[in-house]
Amino acid sequence: MSKEPSSAADARRRVTELIRDARIGMLTTISLDGRQVSRPMGLQDAEFDGDLWFFAYADSAKVRQIRVNPEVNIAFSDQRRHAWVSVTGTATEAFDPARAERLWHPLLRTWFPDGPDTPGLTLIKVHASAAEYWDSPGGTVVNLLGFARAAVTGRPPEPGENREVRY
Repeated sequence: MSKEPSSAADARRRVTELIRDARIGMLTTISLDGRQVSRPMGLQDAEFDGDLWFFAYADSAKVRQIRVNPEVNIAFSDQRRHAWVSVTGTATEAFDPARAERLWHPLLRTWFPDGPDTPGLTLIKVHASAAEYWDSPGGTVVNLLGFARAAVTGRPPEPGENREVRY
């Protein structure tokens, strides 16, 4: 087996880990007048196989925007680990009662008071076409030392790992 597929598989696994750790992503859609609009969305606990799932109301602006222009981006940030992920993909409204039951979490009742049976509830499925991540090794102390070293030497700090992944 060649090294590249293993490396690509490792990068996909790392994207999955970083997304799961961050849990909240900023979903960016294109408004009906062409502006980019971002809002926080809670990622549902699911195996990331290239698809991300979010609960929403079917009559929400984000769902209306996705129906017109399905190209979206979701940005995740995990400040504790100094890691960031940007996922580009195509979103669709994909409500399925069985999937809603499987993905349901009790904390969602704050927004959807009747649980998976909330009137107007739908699911947004984002099928990833690509992802890029930035993973800074060592945490805050190492990053601060890197920035201090950069200030003294005039060379930029080591950026950590940056990879692009295709799905």
